[in-house]
Amino acid sequence: MALKATVHKALVQLSDMDRHIYQSLSLTLAQHPSETDQRMMCRLVAFLFHYNEQLQFTKGLCVDDEPEIWQLDYSGEVTLWIDFGLVDEKRIRKACGRAKTVVIYCYGQGDADNWWQKVQPKLTRFDNLTVYRIPNEVLAPLSGLASKTMTLQCSIDQGEMWLSDATNSVQLSLETLYDSH
Repeated sequence: MALKATVHKALVQLSDMDRHIYQSLSLTLAQHPSETDQRMMCRLVAFLFHYNEQLQFTKGLCVDDEPEIWQLDYSGEVTLWIDFGLVDEKRIRKACGRAKTVVIYCYGQGDADNWWQKVQPKLTRFDNLTVYRIPNEVLAPLSGLASKTMTLQCSIDQGEMWLSDATNSVQLSLETLYDSH
């Protein structure tokens, strides 16, 4: 019998001063049995950085032809494709051909550096791609915020995020590895 995903509920007060978005969000995150808390929280961070009403979590690790987060327009076209980790260059190429905008969030300092050195020459030709690295030093504190039910405050100002619960706070600035815009 296959293991089932763990369901996490997150109530998030989002204050994005950069985009003037102020929302109370009730989010459900399904954590695949092979997914770490760190990776799940990276997905939540990306969702909050890109939040809009059309943005949605997908089936993620279970489906090869979908990203982990996407935004579809009203005709079903993919306007935003967001993936995580050390994504295969072939998958990124496919995403860039399918979506208006593709964003990759990589993490894990040494592994991410090696991955980026390998794939960078093949990716700089895409004009709809952005690659961010989530700094290594925030991964453990982000994981510390993970629980089955989370009540979080999220503030974004000048590209920096502060994510906190009742006892812990994490400040996060993304490192831009590549931005075609």
